[in-house]
Amino acid sequence: MATNIFVNLPVRDLGKSIAFFSSLGYSFKQQFTDETATCMVVAENIFVMLLSEEKFRSFTPKPICDAHTSTEVLICLQVDSREQVDALVGKAQAAGGALYKAAQDHGFMYGHGFQDLDGHIWEIIYMDGAGAPA
Repeated sequence: MATNIFVNLPVRDLGKSIAFFSSLGYSFKQQFTDETATCMVVAENIFVMLLSEEKFRSFTPKPICDAHTSTEVLICLQVDSREQVDALVGKAQAAGGALYKAAQDHGFMYGHGFQDLDGHIWEIIYMDGAGAPA
């Protein structure tokens, strides 16, 4: 059964967030984009809805966390190589994202990450399945 996943994230400035993620190479579905939201394509069945804080509030009665001071979610994306991990984190940093910890090398798994403009944590990992523990 095919399933799509939509991660919904509040953002303070939708235009700046679109520019940030565009600089990382992501595209957006225009039919789901207006002044309050956009649909970022991560993979064939994975999407991130970047929602203005006002729009995000319309989906939940709970307060929005400030991702700069608390963590509401860790988004982890797997890529095909260590070089891709470092390249994507480097692009994010160059576009105004922040590092939140040092790269981690566990032998079979290598990861690094960044915080986007709103403080959401994006972990990028490469895993060598052949070297993973049994």
